[in-house]
Amino acid sequence: MSNVTIVTDSSAYLPRQYVEQYQIPVVPLTLHWEGESYRDGVDIQADEFYTRLSQSTTLPTTSQVTVGYFLELFKPLLDAGRDVIYLGISKGISATYDSAIQAYRELGDPANLVIVDTQLVSMALSLLVLEVARAAEAGADLAQCKALAEATLPKIGVFFTVDTLEYLHRGGRINSAKRLLGSALNLKPIMEIRDGKIELVESVISRKKAINRMLDLVEKGVNGRTPVRLAPFHALCVDDMEAMVKIAEERFHPLEVIRSEVSPVVGSHVGPGTLAIAYMAG
Repeated sequence: MSNVTIVTDSSAYLPRQYVEQYQIPVVPLTLHWEGESYRDGVDIQADEFYTRLSQSTTLPTTSQVTVGYFLELFKPLLDAGRDVIYLGISKGISATYDSAIQAYRELGDPANLVIVDTQLVSMALSLLVLEVARAAEAGADLAQCKALAEATLPKIGVFFTVDTLEYLHRGGRINSAKRLLGSALNLKPIMEIRDGKIELVESVISRKKAINRMLDLVEKGVNGRTPVRLAPFHALCVDDMEAMVKIAEERFHPLEVIRSEVSPVVGSHVGPGTLAIAYMAG
């Protein structure tokens, strides 16, 4: 049994079977909505969240994981002699990383605790978590797990498109003029995680073109490297996801395809109808 515990957070939305198989503690981020607080993936699940969001006139807010939560998680593991590596949401997207670093310092900078800024989120993060978890299960020590995580980051990419610009607008990501123009032209923006932040790649007209263009971008990112692992994920649009997967399997012949959903804490900023694909190549 490995002595390394891999910790991640709910933004990854790593499917439950892998959480259980590799015994990965998942730190829940928090949603605040209409006077109530919900732990992402614990108190509220994706389908329930997106159905409610599509019918709501209010938008939830999100908050980082607290320093106290990390202390309560890390300290018992360290006291039990475990080595711990935390692979969580990009610090360019959430202050959760800063909370983990503060907890690390309050614990006295322990040598057997490593905090990594993954620069990733959602299933792109899950691909990294699984790569390191599998290495740990095969006998990799903490230093090897850290080195593997850092070496794997350049091999991972993710692209996504939204069904409507409304949620990006309501969350302050775009202005009213862009929202109105995009809606009038039926524009579907394609975005990626670049250098730890969400960046617009381009916009296309129609959902079908968005799917095809995302797969073109994946092909460019893969750049002929093998093996290829794919992680498609969605927010209440499973049929679109499966249509995309069918095309992707024919194009890339992936070694593995891991399906999931956009976590509620991420989905609050992009809305139902969001479709995404992460990849890892090489």
